[in-house]
Amino acid sequence: MHEYLDGEILPEHKNILTVHLKSCADCRQHFQELEKSIALVKSISHVQAPADFTQKVLMNLPKEKKKVSVKRWFSRHPVLTAASIFSIFMAASLLSHWSGDDFSVTKNPDLVIENNTAIVPEGETVTGDIVVKNGDIRIDGKVDGSVTVINGEIVNGESYMASAGQVKGDIVEINEAFEWLWYQMKHIFESTMNMLTGKE
Repeated sequence: MHEYLDGEILPEHKNILTVHLKSCADCRQHFQELEKSIALVKSISHVQAPADFTQKVLMNLPKEKKKVSVKRWFSRHPVLTAASIFSIFMAASLLSHWSGDDFSVTKNPDLVIENNTAIVPEGETVTGDIVVKNGDIRIDGKVDGSVTVINGEIVNGESYMASAGQVKGDIVEINEAFEWLWYQMKHIFESTMNMLTGKE
C-alpha cells in the first residue's frame, strides 16, 4: 500500500494489490484511510502562520530563571569559565600556604639558622635569592641576590637603608595575604617566562 501511495510500486505488485483490495474489506478500508490522510496533509501544507506568530509565541513563554541564564553564559564562554575556576583554586591554594605557621628558608650552606631566624654571618657572602617564610632574617654579611621575608621581618634594628648596602638585589617584606598572593603570581609568571626563554 505504501509503495503504491508513494508511486514506487512495481507493476506486478500493483496487480496483486488491486486484486486483494477487491476481495478484502478490511484492507480496502485501511487503504482508503491512508489516502484520506495523505489528501489532508497535502491540503494543509499551504497554510502559513501569521507574520508575527514567532514573536507572539516568544512573548508568551515564561521568563527564564536567572540560574539558567548564568549556566548558559558559562557554557558559551568555556575559556573564561575555566580561567575563573583555575584562578579561584590557585588563589585558595596560595592563601592556604600563606596561613601555614611552619618556618622555612631557602636552602643555602652559608646561612645559619637559629630558632626561627636565618642569619647571613658577618664576613660571608650568600649567593642567590633568599626567601624566609614565617620567620625573620638578620643580615650581618652580604647577599648577592634578593631577600624576601614572608610573614616576618629583618631583625636587630636593621632598617631597609642599612640592609640595602648589604643586599645586591631587592628587599621585600610581605606581611599581608594579598601581598603574598601577588608575590606568588609574579614568581610563577617570572618562572614561566624564564622557562620559555631558556633562562635559569
